[in-house]
Amino acid sequence: MKTLVLYIHGKGGNIAEAEHYKPLFPDCEVMGFDYKAETPWAAKDEFIKYFDSVAPGFDQVYLIANSIGAYFSMTSLGSANIAKAYFISPMVNMEKLICDMMMWAGVSENELREKKTIATNFGETLSWEYLSYVRENPIQWTIPTQILYGSKDNLVSLETITEFANKINAPLTVMEGGEHWFHTDEQMKFLDEWIKNGKSFA
Repeated sequence: MKTLVLYIHGKGGNIAEAEHYKPLFPDCEVMGFDYKAETPWAAKDEFIKYFDSVAPGFDQVYLIANSIGAYFSMTSLGSANIAKAYFISPMVNMEKLICDMMMWAGVSENELREKKTIATNFGETLSWEYLSYVRENPIQWTIPTQILYGSKDNLVSLETITEFANKINAPLTVMEGGEHWFHTDEQMKFLDEWIKNGKSFA
């Protein structure tokens, strides 16, 4: 059976990260997706076009997606023919994250509605259009999925990730001391074992 493993990076990531997964899937074609989208509506168009261009010719597709890449995947590829997904530190409740960032920045909902966009001192620009889109387009995801989460994730709470995992019936693995961005030797070793152990998951 010919299998494609599609890797989708998080914010600030790149397709070179896909190389890490090649030894973990020696019998599969591993490919990274260098998307340009920064909003879920732009991602929807870009992700579907890309998937439809690379999936033909393969018997099945596995998805590995990181952080915002996982969120964009869920908002755009929910009806795609994906056999299973591995999500690493996925953004699963974007409305909560945006509202948290508004709180951190001291911005009210009325203020954001009036100004449309507000730059913050922590590098993120708040957008009324983005928040509205997220509320109007809730995640619909039924693809068999496993989730890896770090206990020190500063963007998504354990409560939020657990609630989402239960909702989509996804096994959740928590790495004690793991961060939102899995990057240290110890974290990557844990991630590799998680992938290897998850291969039997259907």
